[in-house]
Amino acid sequence: MNPLREKAENLREQGYSYKMIANEINVAKSTLSNWFHDKPFSPNKEVLRRIQYGPIKSAAKKHNKKVAEVKALKQKGIQEATNLTERELWALGIGLYIGEGSKSNEQIEITNSDPAVIRAALGWYFQFCNATAEDIVIIIHIYPSNDREEILSFWKKATGLKDQNFGKIQIDKRTNKSRIRSNKLPYGTAHIRMKSNGNPEKGVRLYRKMRGWMQGALSQLEKRA
Repeated sequence: MNPLREKAENLREQGYSYKMIANEINVAKSTLSNWFHDKPFSPNKEVLRRIQYGPIKSAAKKHNKKVAEVKALKQKGIQEATNLTERELWALGIGLYIGEGSKSNEQIEITNSDPAVIRAALGWYFQFCNATAEDIVIIIHIYPSNDREEILSFWKKATGLKDQNFGKIQIDKRTNKSRIRSNKLPYGTAHIRMKSNGNPEKGVRLYRKMRGWMQGALSQLEKRA
């Protein structure tokens, strides 16, 4: 976990407000809100001393009510999306590729910073593209301030893949982006590619078929617009 986020979570669990946490660890309140919007909050005595008791108690009550509603709706969504058929999973992978897949170089590749998305892409490659572990390579893109070994260990654990499945780590040295992006992407982004290993059915032919899958799926939704 990002050390800053870990420290922020500890302070939040102790009942500190976004403003107090932001002042303590120098993180924007908007970032804290993004991290903790779905977690219950009970203000501690120090927070209550600084602000009138009534308003913050009411705010905490509203927040916790919202958290409960978000949790219930999330659970309902999980139930509605469980037990998908094989064809639905195949179509889901096409949708994933439309949003996160490479559209050039005639090579199958999906990029994301979320390990759940990368695992889903890996499963889709295996199940619907006839990939094996030998066909997979992951290229990690990071920033100069990131810890290479920690990040490599994170992605190995997240995917279950071995050293030979990881290519050379790429470092983004653009100074106007690095500090902000490294905080938002503590483990960089993973580019998960399929290698053909001399088999065009896993390379250029598969990519060209993918273009057709995407066009076919998009055209059906376009008709509903």
